Amino acid sequence: MTPVKDWNVVVTAYREGFRPALRALRGLGRAERSGHYNVLLATVDDPVALLDALERRAQSQPVLNDAISRVAPALACFQHETDEDFERQAIAAVTPWLPRLANKSFHVRIHRRGAGLSARSQAEEARLGQALLAMLAQAGSPGRIDFDDPDAILAIDAIDGRAGLGLWTREDLRRHPFLRPD
Repeated sequence: MTPVKDWNVVVTAYREGFRPALRALRGLGRAERSGHYNVLLATVDDPVALLDALERRAQSQPVLNDAISRVAPALACFQHETDEDFERQAIAAVTPWLPRLANKSFHVRIHRRGAGLSARSQAEEARLGQALLAMLAQAGSPGRIDFDDPDAILAIDAIDGRAGLGLWTREDLRRHPFLRPD
């Protein structure tokens, strides 16, 4: 089976939940193993619609609530080779979303697996957060970093040289129990 190289959704499963999670994804798009423990990758036309579909399935199949740890739809994706390349492309991908962060609180969360980044996730999260704060301040609509109750979370999944990003509001997080970006 050819690995999904153009994924736009990452699904992580709890310890014994891998098979039920994989079965739940079948028929919703192209989904398969990532090569990382309990991590599935999917390619779908609409990543948020996949999130909605999995949550509906979990209502009729409660076992999925114990199988699926997190669903990370990517609203933007890019390939990267170096830390500098990752940071440059992440900022470019988020720039169109800056109006959504204007005068808001937020933080950056990076989940990474495999090759492709040498910097620690926490350090990279801080650098990206500071870059976004500087851009917002320059635009005259300053934001602030908040880890307790942010207005939004920029979630980035980096897996083997590919990254997917999503910007989720407090309301999104309340509405979608499988998002869990932190």
